[in-house]
Amino acid sequence: MRAYELIKETFLRRRSIAVIHLIWLVLYGLFWWLFLPDPEEYGRFLLLWGGFLLPLALSAGILGDDIASGRICLLVTKPFWAGELYVYRLIGLSLQGAMQFLLAALLVFVLHTVTRRSSVSGLGLWLFASWLLFNTVAALSTSVSVVIRRVHNSLLLLVTFLTGATVAQILISNLSNHPLGTVVAGFFRYPFPPFELLRHLAKGDYARESLSLGGWRIPTSIACVGHSLILTVVYAGAGILLLTRRQFSGPRD
Repeated sequence: MRAYELIKETFLRRRSIAVIHLIWLVLYGLFWWLFLPDPEEYGRFLLLWGGFLLPLALSAGILGDDIASGRICLLVTKPFWAGELYVYRLIGLSLQGAMQFLLAALLVFVLHTVTRRSSVSGLGLWLFASWLLFNTVAALSTSVSVVIRRVHNSLLLLVTFLTGATVAQILISNLSNHPLGTVVAGFFRYPFPPFELLRHLAKGDYARESLSLGGWRIPTSIACVGHSLILTVVYAGAGILLLTRRQFSGPRD
């Protein structure tokens, strides 16, 4: 029962959450209607807005609000393990992401059926990749919310990602013919939310590729999904560790 209440609270903790979901659905529909994108263009739009920006909007202050207000002291009273609060909040975010992408798929299907405009080929894979990215970004944002008060976790990550992407693009471009270029590209590609890897996955670039691991051949698409899930677990594990080690006091503001 407590798990259900905490997950439900993730949906209801702010009045703006329903508004955010509605705005994103309107954006999905408008982009489809106005620009008649091909599947790849629409998929990139889903990956950016649904996989990256949506979890930042939904996770703003996901734990930081409770910590700043002192309510966290009521939520993590013994015998309740503080890590459970993190897990249930992250599950709530993941369910919101799944709900959002299912509604987006329904919306696009209805628009396509009514108008017969553009194409829905490959949309399912783009939605799946967007949901994987959503979970990874949500886990990272929730972990940052443990140490950053109020809604500043999302703002901090947004600024960090934009700055990091700009720096990465400059470095990779300047080192394109240098041996260090591959090292730099790998540094920015693998430890951080796998936007580029999931984009290639959704496009089908990895459909016929495989990786050698010992004596095993693993499809690259499976490895890409596994990489995204591992990042999600690592980000979440760091957040749980931080949350369980923090000492909380009563209301401070």
